[in-house]
Amino acid sequence: MHIVDINCDMGESFGAYQIGSDEDILDFITSANIACGYHAGDPTTMRKTVQLALEKNVGLGVHPGLPDLVGFGRRNMQISPQEAYDLVVYQIGSLYAFAKSEGGTLQHVKPHGALFNMAAKSAPLSEAIAEAIYKVDPELIMFGLAGSELIKAGKKIGLRTASEVFSDRTYQEDGSLTSRREANALIKNHEAAVNQVIRMVKKGKVTSLQGTDISIQADTICIHGDGEHALEFAQYITKALKDAGILVRKISEIV
Repeated sequence: MHIVDINCDMGESFGAYQIGSDEDILDFITSANIACGYHAGDPTTMRKTVQLALEKNVGLGVHPGLPDLVGFGRRNMQISPQEAYDLVVYQIGSLYAFAKSEGGTLQHVKPHGALFNMAAKSAPLSEAIAEAIYKVDPELIMFGLAGSELIKAGKKIGLRTASEVFSDRTYQEDGSLTSRREANALIKNHEAAVNQVIRMVKKGKVTSLQGTDISIQADTICIHGDGEHALEFAQYITKALKDAGILVRKISEIV
């Protein structure tokens, strides 16, 4: 029996700006990665997203990003491991307060954007992030790119880890995601994206852009909530996984 979690980045609206269809997409996911005000989001959006996720029994996740609102946290910054530690502790604390005040508990932490990709290849950054999570709450689950330094660091310090795969992104032969700066970074065809996911879950394999098969662990699938057809895709992938005999559950029930 194959079981997988579906996670989605949420709470990315701020001020007068509305991003994504969070309320509708929450019906089709099991874990929500909630922005904490650095790359996106604001206090009011955080509270509302926590409330919605709890109403729909979706796991609450912290989505700490770099302090780069204009670049949506997708631009690399030269930060030290200590700065990464401090950023993560701070953002966990902010969402923890909203979760507690609404009667909920945090389930996981997933670094956002450039922080996620930088840490995937940097052991010092990954170890700082893992330490930050562990010291705040060792029961939290850390999400990281399958096969990355993040997963290694989480296991090393004693955290539960969730190896994440992406439905709408292409892969390089070293297991990294193709940079968004490249024209072929995104998979826009729903059927192709879902076929890639099903193969990763069932076979533990994904075909890189270079044409080679690489091994991959799929505990949780990331879908993006800010795309033009995000809700349609969320509905499509949920049905396709069910049709393929794959159970969808919260990550806390899997790892």
